[in-house]
Amino acid sequence: MKAIVKAKPELGGLELRDIPVPKPGPTEVLIKNKVVAICGTDLHIYNWDAWSQNRVKLPRVLGHEFAGEIVEAGSAVKKFKVGDYISGEGHLACGFCEMCRTGQGHICEDWKGLGYDIDGAFAEYLVLPETNLVLNRPELTPEIASIQDPLGNAVHSVFAADCVAKKVAVFGCGPVGVLAIAVLKSIGAAQVIALGRRNEYRLDLARKAGATHILKTSEIDDVPAAIREITGGKGADVTIEIAGSKNAIQDAVRAVRPGGDVVLLGIPAERIDFNVAEEIVFKAIHIHGITGRRMYDTWYRMGGLLQSGNLQVEDIITHRFPFDDFEKGFQLMRQGDCGKVVLNME
Repeated sequence: MKAIVKAKPELGGLELRDIPVPKPGPTEVLIKNKVVAICGTDLHIYNWDAWSQNRVKLPRVLGHEFAGEIVEAGSAVKKFKVGDYISGEGHLACGFCEMCRTGQGHICEDWKGLGYDIDGAFAEYLVLPETNLVLNRPELTPEIASIQDPLGNAVHSVFAADCVAKKVAVFGCGPVGVLAIAVLKSIGAAQVIALGRRNEYRLDLARKAGATHILKTSEIDDVPAAIREITGGKGADVTIEIAGSKNAIQDAVRAVRPGGDVVLLGIPAERIDFNVAEEIVFKAIHIHGITGRRMYDTWYRMGGLLQSGNLQVEDIITHRFPFDDFEKGFQLMRQGDCGKVVLNME
């Protein structure tokens, strides 16, 4: 089968290789992929940054966002069958640690990541445990089904706090940030303030997704003051930080109203200092750290939002390439003038 492999420890370093089709074990299935999507994590590995160098062992098949069909099931598979149209969770939890046994598998003590700890979804066929599968509704297009992993990040972030009828500021207008804006619109947030530095393409995507206000932070001296002005002087009820930049995280804390919620999904590359007493304790704010998707509460919420018809994400998929043209997709992601980029297998 064809697979996209990170073969060399350098910028790029991807190869389209012919490798054996994997065989499923007793509790696993073999999936024939229809569509896969490029994630920010894949881009980190493509760029071979410090995180990738410390985490990923080469060679490695990339990818963890996918939609496909089961073509073979192991002898002990119980709930799924050949022909099922599925996507799946890219965090493989152990199932036995305290976190897993208390319903927090997304922070399993011994989890492995599809596409960086083990070979991933950027291949014609993929093997996954039955426990990681999610059945897709027939009317869900493979393109949308393939982006449920990042959409799940957005849903997890939005539902970490009470955002219904609230004033919410979203820092970062990359694909997950724009997906969070679409989720906020679908659940009835009163105001959605989108903040990005300068990328007009993505700011326009945020506007189309439902942002009521757009702030280009590169042109603003005092971002928290600008948010307070929009929100009647009090600050946002909830701030969601997805950019992962030092300034954005500091502004997210300073722009939230007293007693409000700060949701942190972005991963900064440096340490960040706060005046804990003045900015956190005396304001009595709540800080939520977000990683992955709650397994599987987030998936059920996401499925319900998509089925309701209120959550529209089609326009956030902006570019499509044949699987063999993956390099074009990665270059576009590096440039940033895109939303979600998908690779079609068929």
